[in-house]
Amino acid sequence: CIGVDPYYLTHKASEVGYNPEIILAGRRLNDSMVYYVADEVVKLMTKKRINVVEANVLVMGLAFKENCTDLRNTKVADLVQQFKVFNCNVDVYDSLVDKQKAQNEYGITLINNLKLNHYDAVILAVAHGQFVNMGVEKLKNLCKDKHVIYDTTYILSENEVDGRL
Repeated sequence: CIGVDPYYLTHKASEVGYNPEIILAGRRLNDSMVYYVADEVVKLMTKKRINVVEANVLVMGLAFKENCTDLRNTKVADLVQQFKVFNCNVDVYDSLVDKQKAQNEYGITLINNLKLNHYDAVILAVAHGQFVNMGVEKLKNLCKDKHVIYDTTYILSENEVDGRL
């Protein structure tokens, strides 16, 4: 498991006297990606003259990985918090995740239904099969006329989105 194993590996390496700096550097890079994604989305919104303050942002997916109900070690919760730092209104949608666990573990209230023509930005955070099957046109139906679609998962092609990792 990429999210957890490096910590275990660094712990074990330290026990035998090895300084695992490259592994720790990789972890720092992975941990900083939520800030990078939020900043990129905000820049794209600004380029399109979409007011970031009180913008409606949809984060699609909360689980740790695609087609999974597991919330442990998800970085999506940090991404949600980063958009709140920008004073955005953030909806999180993940029909696979237990709503009570999301609330208890991360303070995130998952929405039950996607809203049409509502979002200034949509972030594909987890590549659940149901999101893959939606396609870009259904995603665009969720958005206002001026909007940003950002794909962290590569489920859409480069020419269908405003940005991606």
